[in-house]
Amino acid sequence: MNIVEIIPRDNYLLYIKSEDGKAGLFDVKPYLESEAFTPLKDRAEFERIHNGKYFIEWDCGADLSADTIQARWENA
Repeated sequence: MNIVEIIPRDNYLLYIKSEDGKAGLFDVKPYLESEAFTPLKDRAEFERIHNGKYFIEWDCGADLSADTIQARWENA
């Protein structure tokens, strides 16, 4: 999956659209207790997201692969 769009939403959700036109919502909440993801509890940090096309990452170093996202997203 090649990620073309990421939009942070309320309640730690990410709207993600792939190159093939599929879109879904990914819930980051289950990851927030992990040490790498804890800084994302700050909304400003959560919104500082970068698209690596095959992964997404944040300034704090947390990241998610496209495979993880695709396996756990809900259709938008």
